[in-house]
Amino acid sequence: MKISGVDIRPGNIIEYEGGIWKVAKIQHTQPGKGGAYMQVEMKNLQDGRKTNVRFRSADTVEKVRLDTQDYQFLYEDGDMLVFMDQTTYEQITLPSDLLGDARPFLQDGMQVKLELWEEKPISVELPQQIEAEIVEADAVVKGQTASSSYKPAVLDNGVRIMVPPHIESGTRIVVDVYEQSYVGKAN
Repeated sequence: MKISGVDIRPGNIIEYEGGIWKVAKIQHTQPGKGGAYMQVEMKNLQDGRKTNVRFRSADTVEKVRLDTQDYQFLYEDGDMLVFMDQTTYEQITLPSDLLGDARPFLQDGMQVKLELWEEKPISVELPQQIEAEIVEADAVVKGQTASSSYKPAVLDNGVRIMVPPHIESGTRIVVDVYEQSYVGKAN
């Protein structure tokens, strides 16, 4: 399926220059002169190379359709991760760098989707949002307005994110895995 260069989103798998690439980060830029473009950071899923490419709205790329299967994360073995197929109970071992920046959010027993291209696992997709606990939160600075000020905090998995001033250490919150941002308080 062809998509416009400005419709590319993080997590998309695209075909580019004969390879299969996973989009890691995007930045929409609108310079004063010339047309807007999407700066896309992506990783080749076959050989691990990374590249930055500019796509304009007139550019089109092929979005690759992958087969997805439900797996459960079992445990970590060195720098390898072990997953189990939910239907056949077959286990598969994959390198941990396949998860990229989402790696710290992987939890024991978590349900994930493995994306397969030509029967070979090339990507692990975590749930969009997870619950995590704040283990360290900075004090609120007096005089900051509550609507616009966020403060740094550290999650139980070691990831630093920005949270609203009323969030204290020990609070369970919902975090967007791929944006690494605060969504709300957990119920």
